[in-house]
Amino acid sequence: MIALASALQSVLKKAKTMQSGDGVTLLTFKQDRGFSVDCLESDQFQISEFGYERDETIYTLHDLKKALKSVISREFPRSNKVYLRSHGKR
Repeated sequence: MIALASALQSVLKKAKTMQSGDGVTLLTFKQDRGFSVDCLESDQFQISEFGYERDETIYTLHDLKKALKSVISREFPRSNKVYLRSHGKR
C-alpha cells in the first residue's frame, strides 16, 4: 500500500522501465475500483479503468502523465492510500 500522493510518480517510474507485456495496477483499499497501465510497446501504454468508469485508452509515454492525473482524480476521489501491484512477464 502506498500514499496516493506518491502514486503518480511511482507509476511513471515503473512505466519508464516496462517492457512489452508488463504492467501495474492501482486499486482502492476495498480493491473494488482502480486502473491498470499495461505496456504494449516500448513507448505505447494502455490505461484500463474499472470502477466509476470503464474505459481503455492508449497513450504514448509523453502523454501518460497527464492521462494518469485525470484517471487518479476520477477513480480515487476520496482515497488516501492505494494498492500498487506489478504484473507481466517479469
